[in-house]
Amino acid sequence: MTGGVWGAAGGHPAGGAGVAMVAARFRDRGDAGQQLAARFVAYAGEPNVIVLALPRGGVPVAYEVARALRASLDLFLVRKLGVPGHEELALGAIATGGVRVLNRSVLGELSITDATIEAVAAREGQELARRERLYRGDRPAPDLRGRVVILVDDGLATGATMRAAARAARDQGPARLVVAVPVAPREECEGFRGEVDEIVCLLTPEPFYAVGAWYEDFAETTDDEVRDLLARTARG
Repeated sequence: MTGGVWGAAGGHPAGGAGVAMVAARFRDRGDAGQQLAARFVAYAGEPNVIVLALPRGGVPVAYEVARALRASLDLFLVRKLGVPGHEELALGAIATGGVRVLNRSVLGELSITDATIEAVAAREGQELARRERLYRGDRPAPDLRGRVVILVDDGLATGATMRAAARAARDQGPARLVVAVPVAPREECEGFRGEVDEIVCLLTPEPFYAVGAWYEDFAETTDDEVRDLLARTARG
């Protein structure tokens, strides 16, 4: 696969350097999804397109993209592997199908042992399986071969979870693989160029702070919300 072109606008915090208060660019995940969908009008109505959300936060974003494109919506299950005691920091991620991506820079800086990695991966693997049963039940995962696959999340921080998803999806033989997020650090967007056909990041603020800093409402997406949005899509 060849790296695609990513388009983004810089973000400016509402304050000087080191000030944590920023000017949010998205009302909520639904608003972010609507803005993201505008970048994919060329795919609207194409029967071969499938939008895959990274749950849970990516689902409200992806729902709006899929609705605008009149495309299928499904889930691509990935779990971040958080550093013990600092779970917000990703040492890697795992995806459906046994794919594992490790953040070598974090592992090196913190001298994380193989035993720790395996313990975290085992725990998150159980949660991955739980969500698979909860969200999908007996419904099989979609066949991605020969399809245009758009992977969507509510933002990238380290990029570990999306990278795991992209590698797992790529192994299934899509015709085109696209990663789409409302906000991410510029270097993370750049890092996907050689891994997917296209990367779309609407906002690449400097300094980045955190994904949630660019949303007015970044309340946690619940399991019930995920199931509700999937049910709405199924009803058409």
